[in-house]
Amino acid sequence: MKRSEINKILKESLSFVEMMNFHLPPFAHWSLDDWKSKGEEYDEIRDNMLGWDITDFGRGDFYREGLVLFTIRNGNLNIKKYKKPYAEKILIVREEQITPFHFHWSKMEDIINRGGGTVLIQLYNSTEDGDLADTPVLISMDGRNYTAPAGTTVRLTPGESITLFPGVYHKFWGEKGKGFTLLGEVSSVNDDNIDNRFLEKTGRFPEIEEDEPPFRLLAIDYRKGV
Repeated sequence: MKRSEINKILKESLSFVEMMNFHLPPFAHWSLDDWKSKGEEYDEIRDNMLGWDITDFGRGDFYREGLVLFTIRNGNLNIKKYKKPYAEKILIVREEQITPFHFHWSKMEDIINRGGGTVLIQLYNSTEDGDLADTPVLISMDGRNYTAPAGTTVRLTPGESITLFPGVYHKFWGEKGKGFTLLGEVSSVNDDNIDNRFLEKTGRFPEIEEDEPPFRLLAIDYRKGV
């Protein structure tokens, strides 16, 4: 992805979050110069990849398959000084924008529709060799637990939530005609480097073409030493 495209997406995302009256932590608004002034006291942000995250899943068409995320808090499975056993994110989903089928090996998460549009989520169990299973899937939504046929799609309207268990494939997208959706994610510790299993080959983090300076840093930019 070009940095100019990422900058445009981030500006649109910030405008939507502000419209939803959702307040992000201060580091969501830091410029590159701000980051250069932040010392080791902010290593928890860098080490745990807090902050902005944009992906096109390696497909090269963000508006068809893509997602904007902001990690608000997170622990770390490898660095023991960070004791948090939980994580929290927001996700911004556009109309008909797909996050492709994937599951998590260890992470258990609740996805909450915080407002805006409606999100559709399709669910399958996974087989031992990583394919889609044809077995009934357990659905847990806001205290209601039931089984449904493999491939069932549920609608998540504002205020509703769903629990996604490890090993359960899920694919989601914004419902047409409903606008942007602000999703919340509350989960066990998140590690996107090792805990995602996509059904089809994807790239979780984008390769960035630096055609202009960054408006806001992405979490993957921290590796560059800011």
